[in-house]
Amino acid sequence: MLGITRYILRQLAIGTLLVSIVLALVVWLTQSLQFLQFVINKGLAISAWLKLTLLLLPWFLSVILPATLFLVTLFVYNKLTVDRELVVAQAAGISRLGLARPALLSAAAAVAVGYILTLVVVPNAFQSFRTLQWTIRNDVSQFMLREGAFNSLTKGLTVYVKARGRDGELLGVLIHDARAPESALTIMAERGAVGRSEAGSRVLLFNGSRQSLVPQTGELSVLYFDSYALDFGTLQSVPENRYESNRERSTAELLTAAEGEGLSARVAVRMRAEGHQRLVEPLNSLGFTCVALAFLLTGAFSRRGQTGRIVMAIFAIILLQSAALGAANIAGKATLFTPLMYVVALLPIAVGLYIIARPGRRSPVRRTLPLGASTA
Repeated sequence: MLGITRYILRQLAIGTLLVSIVLALVVWLTQSLQFLQFVINKGLAISAWLKLTLLLLPWFLSVILPATLFLVTLFVYNKLTVDRELVVAQAAGISRLGLARPALLSAAAAVAVGYILTLVVVPNAFQSFRTLQWTIRNDVSQFMLREGAFNSLTKGLTVYVKARGRDGELLGVLIHDARAPESALTIMAERGAVGRSEAGSRVLLFNGSRQSLVPQTGELSVLYFDSYALDFGTLQSVPENRYESNRERSTAELLTAAEGEGLSARVAVRMRAEGHQRLVEPLNSLGFTCVALAFLLTGAFSRRGQTGRIVMAIFAIILLQSAALGAANIAGKATLFTPLMYVVALLPIAVGLYIIARPGRRSPVRRTLPLGASTA
């Protein structure tokens, strides 16, 4: 590997890594704030919010990686142009393709990372995110019973838990059940555990007492027990089994989706389009890089930079992204248009590599002579 290749490659790698981390953290911070109120309302620790939002980071990275590499490529190659390093390298006999090699190697690595994120990491992480989010909303045993607080699970049902033991065991339990006001009761127990029943949630209590008023006489009735079961019922209007979104399904499941088994023809087409989108998106890293190189490595070099070419490259990327979104939207309605997604992704790669690889004309060297000097 040439020294100039290692030199440029190092700048691209460091720049892409740093910018990706910064952008991912900025996007993560802005998006995670919407979950902060959700976690606070549930009375959970900050660690639950942190775990919930960190599961979204792989998705953020997969989205911003192509744009990050594009911006870093523009910055690095423009800086090399301003510093005349590319002029010297070209004068030494290095072709445009040789100058583009570091960026193309970086783009190839970004494509590989993108496929790992898109096909493996993001679906698994998003599935864990949705599962945790659903559990926080609906699982009484893990999240809705806070220690040292009176937890109002539903109207007329209040539960106090002094502490938690191992495996979710509840210690020092007090339950006041007034869902039926005429037969309200209060239960105290040394320990308990929450489980599931056909009717919904159920708490199993051990070594305690059950107190209630006899409706006819108004006298207090006390029942001591070694074990007692109380049904909480359905505390949420959410079904037991949640619906899986396309983002958390495996790629193979999306690509093989067919009408039937609870899927309509429209939903199946959208699922297949989502699967093909996962195969297309990582290619943007290479396509965007080729666009940047095609604009910056062609034409005359200028010490003042290439602002016009940078603006045109950014405008070209905006058009490509708009075309990609349009192709994905159309493919989500009709399978016939699925190849259009691949055309939009592969076209900038093919055109960019052609422009970079074709031999360029050497511009004549102009000499500036003092006023009145002879050229003879």
